[in-house]
Amino acid sequence: MGGVVRPFIAGQSVTVRTFLGRRLIKSNRLRIKPSRKGTYGAFTETVTSPGTGTVTVDVRHVETAQMVSLQASRDISVLDENVGFGSTGRFVELVQQRLAALHFYIPQTGVYDQGTGLAIDAYHRLLGRGTSQDLDSATIASLLDGVGSFKVLDPHDGTHVEGNLSDQLLALINGSSVYRIYPISSGKPSTPTVLGHFSVYERVPGYLPDGMYYSDFFISGYAIHGYDPAPDYPASHGCMRLPIVDAISVFNWLNYGDVVDVYYGA
Repeated sequence: MGGVVRPFIAGQSVTVRTFLGRRLIKSNRLRIKPSRKGTYGAFTETVTSPGTGTVTVDVRHVETAQMVSLQASRDISVLDENVGFGSTGRFVELVQQRLAALHFYIPQTGVYDQGTGLAIDAYHRLLGRGTSQDLDSATIASLLDGVGSFKVLDPHDGTHVEGNLSDQLLALINGSSVYRIYPISSGKPSTPTVLGHFSVYERVPGYLPDGMYYSDFFISGYAIHGYDPAPDYPASHGCMRLPIVDAISVFNWLNYGDVVDVYYGA
């Protein structure tokens, strides 16, 4: 982190002290360096926290004959990123918020639960990083930076669904705006999912005798539906399977006549 001092006066410095809670963890005296044109001064400090909590960075300059005194402070929340299934806390809440901001379907429970794992898996697929429900440092960095977006194939289809079989993802879309993204399991090689431009013609809530759950049929016997299992690879008889916990939210959003686009992405 760093700071800017205006105007720049040669030979001046600031004292930067860093606290974790009330405990002093670092103290440095830093020389103020001129900008390229000398119109202002700047300083930088590297801060690493030994634990979680509130880190306070306090910057002070004692008045000199050349420069008045100054003081500034900033609080930073340091969270534990070592989380897994069953974890709770502010970092889990942050992860869920960032996934939701990127339009992945995730009930924000504050618990690293099944819904969190499925959303993380879908995020990995979107980024082309395979399939995994675990967080690693690269995934955390991408989430915090807001990296990744579902590329809409046809924004002129209005309220519609797109199934990108390359990524094994389903997106609910309003025009060009993605509403929610879900992981799916499409047809296995021997029974592939039909490709093309279709529309929902039949809707069946609840379970069908073969285990299909909250089904939206879009051509012949092909449907978007919940099923157990819905693994992270193509395994169905041609339908686009959703995890059971995701099925009702998709069903509630869809309606008769909504367009269903199915394709392999570039």
